[in-house]
Amino acid sequence: MFDRLRKAWAGFRETARAERGAGQNRRAHNLFEAAAAYVSACAEDDQDRIDEAAGWVSPEALSFGVNELACRAVIALARERDQSPRTVARELLGLPAA
Repeated sequence: MFDRLRKAWAGFRETARAERGAGQNRRAHNLFEAAAAYVSACAEDDQDRIDEAAGWVSPEALSFGVNELACRAVIALARERDQSPRTVARELLGLPAA
């Protein structure tokens, strides 16, 4: 019984070492990096980069990051143009003035 436990523990350690070693070459991306990469790839119509960025985080996290990026971009453009965020957002989407 102890022999089985020892072998199981040794297997677990080897697996953990292998995963840790593989992870050292790959840096984790945060949701804002994923959102920035995803949106810029969409703007450039680069499907390979879109797929890559979409795989960095969960779909929910990517959605949140894209939403946050959109809000910040609209606010920055509104300040730059001295307009309201609502006006800028509607202009960007090609909607008539409200």
